[in-house]
Amino acid sequence: MTITPLDPPSARRPPRRPKAAPLDPRRSPDAPAAGILPNGPPQDGVIETRPASSIAGGVAVLREALRAVPASPGVYRMLDRKGDALYVGKARNLKARVQNYTHPAGLSNRIRRMVAETAAFEIVVTATEAEALLLECNMIKRLMPRYNVLLRDDKSFPFIHLTAGHDFPQLAKFRGARDQPGAYFGPFASAGAVNRTLVALQKAFLLRSCSDSVFANRTRPCLLYQIKRCSAPCVGRIGRQDYAKLIEQATLFLSGRSRDIQQRLAAEMDKAAETLDFEAAALIRDRIRALSLVQGHQDIHVAGLTDADVIVAHQAGGHTCIQVFFFRGGHNWGNRAYFPSHDRQLGVEEVLTAFVGQFYDNRAKPPLVLLSHRLVDQSLVAEALSLRGGRVALAVPQRGDKKRLIDRIAATAREALGRRLAESASQRQLLDGVAAALGLDRPINRIEVYDNSHIQGRLAAGAMIVAGPDGLMKNAYRKFTIRGVEPARPTAASGAAPASAGGDDYAMMREVFHRRFGRALKEDPERDRGLWPDLVLIDGGQGQLTAAQAALAELGIADVAIAGIAKGPDRNAGRERFFQPGRPPFSLEPRDPVLYFLQRLRDEAHRFAIGAHRAKRARAIGQSPLDEIPGIGGKRKHALLHHFGSARAVARAGLAEIERVSGISKTVAKKVYDHFHADG
Repeated sequence: MTITPLDPPSARRPPRRPKAAPLDPRRSPDAPAAGILPNGPPQDGVIETRPASSIAGGVAVLREALRAVPASPGVYRMLDRKGDALYVGKARNLKARVQNYTHPAGLSNRIRRMVAETAAFEIVVTATEAEALLLECNMIKRLMPRYNVLLRDDKSFPFIHLTAGHDFPQLAKFRGARDQPGAYFGPFASAGAVNRTLVALQKAFLLRSCSDSVFANRTRPCLLYQIKRCSAPCVGRIGRQDYAKLIEQATLFLSGRSRDIQQRLAAEMDKAAETLDFEAAALIRDRIRALSLVQGHQDIHVAGLTDADVIVAHQAGGHTCIQVFFFRGGHNWGNRAYFPSHDRQLGVEEVLTAFVGQFYDNRAKPPLVLLSHRLVDQSLVAEALSLRGGRVALAVPQRGDKKRLIDRIAATAREALGRRLAESASQRQLLDGVAAALGLDRPINRIEVYDNSHIQGRLAAGAMIVAGPDGLMKNAYRKFTIRGVEPARPTAASGAAPASAGGDDYAMMREVFHRRFGRALKEDPERDRGLWPDLVLIDGGQGQLTAAQAALAELGIADVAIAGIAKGPDRNAGRERFFQPGRPPFSLEPRDPVLYFLQRLRDEAHRFAIGAHRAKRARAIGQSPLDEIPGIGGKRKHALLHHFGSARAVARAGLAEIERVSGISKTVAKKVYDHFHADG
């Protein structure tokens, strides 16, 4: 794609911005951009902003920019006064598109709000409108402008990879850039779908799944051979030519020739039975059953639909569910539901158009995509998708088996959206119930829950989980490595920690809050980017609550609602006590749904904190206290451990005894002794 900037760069260094509102680094695209300044000529990569708090201010910005906008295809970005992207759009004629925005009387309320917030304008000129569409989708996914339709779930899909460059190729699951040699089959909708298919394929074709290094070092067959899921080529139980036949059969099956393979296997089974080789016939029978198992999962299938994606949208209550089904080689490799974020006033055609462009931005495209609704300018979308790779056809079936397939998937989307709306409504009621129980005077849209995990202060980790109207917001979870709280060291006499060494939970909580809210003050001082909580919940009692309050007070924050939740007598669930500033401790009714909700949040924070701590502990396995001593490398550590037997014995040893170790000088011995007796 050729991207032509409007003017050559005239300034290499952007002007300084106030530190209170740093520019989000995601805003600058990789492609050269031409910035349209409200008060001057265009400059590449430079944006000047001025407040635009009214529709008149936004229109003035656009009219000023209109002087230098060409009548060419390209992509434009509307930015607020902080430099964050409000909207990314493409146009066949940039000048005409911007001209439309300068007449607010003909704009919808949503667009009028967007124009009113616009303080700066940028464009990227492209050679064609199709290239502009691709660039638009890429920018939307990176910048996440709040006035665009946003596809937030952008996970990659797994494939089945049949390797190349080996006498006995491997059949394995693969996820990532498909730059390794071999054949790829997929995509599959989930890891579970690809794992089930791999197990069935191993039973059907007996192909190896082990890595090349394991294959090269085997001396006897592994368990997979014993349970008839591998032909054991690693130890010569099958020859190269026979294995190549299995590879050919697997490739044909995955390419859509399943009926041919089943007929061929059935003929081999009959032949083996006729020659009274019943063991071979039984093995082939099991292989046929495995193939039938793969096909048994094809609950939604259309004859003649070989390689295609089916994308169906259902809209209700201002929300949209989009179901994507993957068909490859005549097989249905599963489906995934998406719930893109968009304005309630957008129609299903507009939402689906934006979704298709973003969905295929960095994914392989099939030759055919079946849709439930006609896209806005569908021919242009098809042209854009065909720019990178083979031709892609977009079709909206009107009759026949494909139309019935669309209708069936639409019912699936309708049910998924119904469940989603029900869960959202339930979540909203729970959040309102929490606000009422804690006496808050404003609705809750974001709850942050904090917990710490450690063993006597060692390997301490803090955790923050987030919940909102749509449930747990796992992309907002955060882990904190506790740095400022020192665990107690072993004493020289016993090598054990002092009795008082249990880890300072209060100091850990203060550190977590300082780091979390200190960063929030820097990144979102105006509190308009959704990074601030409406309620902070702490897993702990009055002590933890006081420590958190002190940290917030030191940062000058006094308007964040905060509460602590502590387990009741005998740590029984259902008898929790709640702590709030200026209010005596209280409990909720044991059967109160709000109590169950808060328990789930507390338990989720505890689970996440334990996971962070266990990960640190796993990394620490194999480390020794001797590793912390400067100047002690592998040889000296080995000498000390060989002489004393353990690091604990080194800690108990006297200076003279350490000096007697071979390879340890007096200077190094003094370092070792001082490390374990720094407090003595």
